Amino acid sequence: MNNTFDFSKPVAIGADHAGFQYKERIVGLLKINNIAYKDYGTYTADSIDYPDFAHPVSSAVENGEAACGILVCGSGNGVAITANKHQGIRAALCWLAELAQLARQHNNANVLCLPQRFVKEEDALEMVNIFLKTEFEGGRHEQRVGKIACAV
Repeated sequence: MNNTFDFSKPVAIGADHAGFQYKERIVGLLKINNIAYKDYGTYTADSIDYPDFAHPVSSAVENGEAACGILVCGSGNGVAITANKHQGIRAALCWLAELAQLARQHNNANVLCLPQRFVKEEDALEMVNIFLKTEFEGGRHEQRVGKIACAV
């Protein structure tokens, strides 16, 4: 199991209308840090359905086309639930920096889900930074993470 993200691949990012503002700010953060990204939309604040963005972001991560994913919606729940329907995805809904760090360290999360309506913008950007920089610890956590996927 890889402990770090492969940034030779882009970060997949997406949001619905309720997460559009933060998605745009996160894209700016990625640009400033010279991190490649693929924006799966939405591209306006017009009402739209969150699965239309969560599925493509999750598929890109699952298929190895993206290093990791970032999803934003109003509560973060819709995109997290949708992303976790994908077999290779470990999407973590985070509202504190410590949760973003633990999602990586202990759960090897590969998709960060943020609730725009419930976190400050600066906190969301901090969580993105932490998520992208934190390594999976492996060890005792690797066995646990290995038990997450359902048998097919």
